[in-house]
Amino acid sequence: MKKWLMIFINLIGGIAVLGSYAHGVLTHPGAGDILWGGVPYGIRPFYTVGMFLAAAGYFAFTNFLLRLDPNDTQVTRRFGFGLFNALYAAILIPSALWMPLTFLAVEQSSLALLWIVRVVLAAVGVASLGLFFALMNVKPHRPLWAHRLAVVGSVGFCIQTVLLDAIVWGACFSL
Repeated sequence: MKKWLMIFINLIGGIAVLGSYAHGVLTHPGAGDILWGGVPYGIRPFYTVGMFLAAAGYFAFTNFLLRLDPNDTQVTRRFGFGLFNALYAAILIPSALWMPLTFLAVEQSSLALLWIVRVVLAAVGVASLGLFFALMNVKPHRPLWAHRLAVVGSVGFCIQTVLLDAIVWGACFSL
């Protein structure tokens, strides 16, 4: 049941994230320029690389987690497989809110909404770090190659969500 919940969270959450992006881009002319805000041109290529690494990482750690037996999975002897489901929800729900809230903040020139967007991105970053630490401490971590790939993938995911999105974008974006 816990694996099916993970699949459900990923399907619904993934559709919500991709749907919010598609809706945002299709309904806002010049969406790309708006969403870059004040992010300097010189670091924008890092986002392209980061997005591909994050997506590959997401598939790597999801693949590993779906190989685990939820009944035998422990994280730091305190948590079970359900922790991963909570972390996925904590990543996907705010990720689906980012673009609509960003456009709303811009349309209303609302500094309060901009801060809410920053909090949303910080929440994704914190959940991503939580996923990284949970992967580092999960038992069992078989197959070993899949576990190692999952950990490396989560590093790429954290670079995107923590460093580029929450920190750099959050600091550079302005109304």
